[in-house]
Amino acid sequence: MNLEKVVFAFVILLAATLNFGFVYGGIDNPAHHHLWELFAATTVNLIAVVLKFGDRTHIGAVQQAASLVALLQLFAAALVWFFMAPKDGGPPDVDALSSIVSLAAGALLANGVSVVILIADTTIQRR
Repeated sequence: MNLEKVVFAFVILLAATLNFGFVYGGIDNPAHHHLWELFAATTVNLIAVVLKFGDRTHIGAVQQAASLVALLQLFAAALVWFFMAPKDGGPPDVDALSSIVSLAAGALLANGVSVVILIADTTIQRR
């Protein structure tokens, strides 16, 4: 068993599940979307991007591109949260929250592509 591949697969799957956990719920209900979950999803996606540096294969390049797209979407969601949240520290209003969740949903799609590529790459590997 290759420990590097196990760690990478773990991080890719964790990024997708954290992102799903943030997106899941009513798009207009702040109780369903927590700031720390968005932070965790962004951090794990950043780790996934860093882990993929140095891979010179074509599948690795597509995997890296999908990870970068997810990271960009999550950074955009975090920026919207930062600039649109009330200054008293409360949750963002419905309009801002729907934008945040929509951006995170785009990142979830990119994470889904990463998972599909990971599964495809795993199935074509020879021993």
